Amino acid sequence: QVQLVESGGGLVQAGGSLRLSCATSGATFNIKAIGWYRQGSGKQRESVATISSGGSINYADSVKGRFVISQNNAKNTVYLQMNSLGPEDTAVYYCNANTNVRSYWGQGTQVTVSS
Repeated sequence: QVQLVESGGGLVQAGGSLRLSCATSGATFNIKAIGWYRQGSGKQRESVATISSGGSINYADSVKGRFVISQNNAKNTVYLQMNSLGPEDTAVYYCNANTNVRSYWGQGTQVTVSS
């Protein structure tokens, strides 16, 4: 089992920044990929940024150049630094971790960007 706990969401003005954190625990050695997804109101959940156990990173086109995913293995934490935020980034952000057996999700953290 893998547990994921997100933090760092909140309300920010357009153009501002936020950093999300995802604290992982449990069988983290089984994780093959970890990342961030988001779901805006009335929209489908979409991938934002992911990092594989081998270090490969992928970003959604909509966040390239603005968001940076990173991880601190010593702290078992994955971060999402979000810069130049716009109202289109308003969503619930979820941490996701995949093992060979199943996918795990955190409870989500709300990010609201005011114009």
